[in-house]
Amino acid sequence: MTVVRFLQQARTARLECGESYRKISFQIIRVKNQMQDVHDLGLMLDRKTPILVIETWEEPRALDLLTRLAIKQGKALQQWTLTDGLRRLGFGEDPAVEKSEDPLRALLHVKTSDLDGIWVFCDLHPFLEEAGIIRMLKDIALQHESSGKTLVLVSHQLTIPAELLRLSARFQLQMPNEEQLMSLVQEEARRYTAHSGRRVKTDELTLKTLVANLKGLTFSDARRLIRGAIVDDGAITRDDVPEISKAKLELMDMGGVMSFEYDTARFGDVAGLTRLKQWLQQRQQGFLEAEADMRPKGMLLFGIQGGGKSLAAKAVAGSWGVPLLRLDMGALYNKFFGETERNLREALQLAELMSPCVVWVDEIEKAVAGDSQDSGVSQRVLGTLLTWMAEHKSRVFLVATANNIHVLPPELMRKGRLDEIFFVDLPNPEVRADIFRIHLAKRGHDADSFDLQMLAALAEGFSGAEIEQAVVSAWYAREQQQTELSHEQLANAIRMTVPLSVTMAEQLAGLRHWASGRAVLAD
Repeated sequence: MTVVRFLQQARTARLECGESYRKISFQIIRVKNQMQDVHDLGLMLDRKTPILVIETWEEPRALDLLTRLAIKQGKALQQWTLTDGLRRLGFGEDPAVEKSEDPLRALLHVKTSDLDGIWVFCDLHPFLEEAGIIRMLKDIALQHESSGKTLVLVSHQLTIPAELLRLSARFQLQMPNEEQLMSLVQEEARRYTAHSGRRVKTDELTLKTLVANLKGLTFSDARRLIRGAIVDDGAITRDDVPEISKAKLELMDMGGVMSFEYDTARFGDVAGLTRLKQWLQQRQQGFLEAEADMRPKGMLLFGIQGGGKSLAAKAVAGSWGVPLLRLDMGALYNKFFGETERNLREALQLAELMSPCVVWVDEIEKAVAGDSQDSGVSQRVLGTLLTWMAEHKSRVFLVATANNIHVLPPELMRKGRLDEIFFVDLPNPEVRADIFRIHLAKRGHDADSFDLQMLAALAEGFSGAEIEQAVVSAWYAREQQQTELSHEQLANAIRMTVPLSVTMAEQLAGLRHWASGRAVLAD
């Protein structure tokens, strides 16, 4: 009995040591991150930059870093907020300066004060267009060499006036890396276990996927999303990953330019496209694990409308197990000069923060094939997109789809920017039978009870979308007649449909002629 008790005590001690070690490891990682930020921020102060700009959603973290730096360098630290006015931070806080809630009055106090050190303004962003505020900031900045006063502007978003650009510098707080994010997950799991008495269930692959999808978030945002995933059901599952990705995209706030697509698919949902599937399967591992120079960058799919291009784009993300982002090129455009290109740059930066991911640009020709009436906006958008396609090193795979390949500029399609161009033609009889099978099964019908080969022969020249609509039409006919879905109802729906291959025969012939020798057949 003594031996058993001894072994139990040893096991308990080992578990407690392991738990303590994990907690200490997380604290070491966090302290390392803080020390690096303090060091980098200190270098910027040593360069005698009059105004430092810190854009962050983590105001407490920024203030903590500035406090540590002020203590380390022996500098006084003053903070201004719209509610409290000016007050001293750090040890032995002084009372707030009276009637300093007004930003102009507060800046005047800074200008005339004999105190040097660091002056942090946290709520100044709404006032940076006022002439008096700009002039006062400039006066303080120009006196920096003699006064020793450094202004630090902290907010979630700061647009610095042109007059102050050469007197200021931006500082970016470090985002947590994968090791730190994994430590956050472990810390939140321990907190949940301590509170509920239940261990958090997950598996290694899901955990790694979750952490990869948290990259680019701040510590506080990542912690909230992790906590939400855990407390929901006491587990981290594959179903949590798309929710995390969607929440992350909403936090980035792209105003509809970049949207998260829940409705991804698997290649099993896509009939045909055999060559395309093989090509993507060969590159999946390289995209997820290879070095930047060896990763696939993207592909272009073109063909007749309804041929399955959009479904194939969704299937890439679904099969690779990464988020699918849809870039709405129409939402990019802004009436103000330069804003459209800025919107595109921000959208692409967001995609890099969401990596690994697939970015789907539908009907890309509508955005980059401009005319003389758009004042060159389309050409500038094209230039921004081409530069990113050639130079980005992130795990972002671009899938562009087009209906009219003839209007696309040749520089968009060259190798090095896109890895391959695929032509999606109309499905052959075997593929048409598979499409019927898929859509009948989706609607709860036994596909084997229908003559799929006969239906495929009747639907010659139909695209996948047209076959789906024929099934839908037959289903409505069944509802009206209150009978079981029959082969005859499907055949009638097919006969009543005039496919695009008939109404757009010349355009389809032109696409096939262009694709011959220039593109790879997807099937």
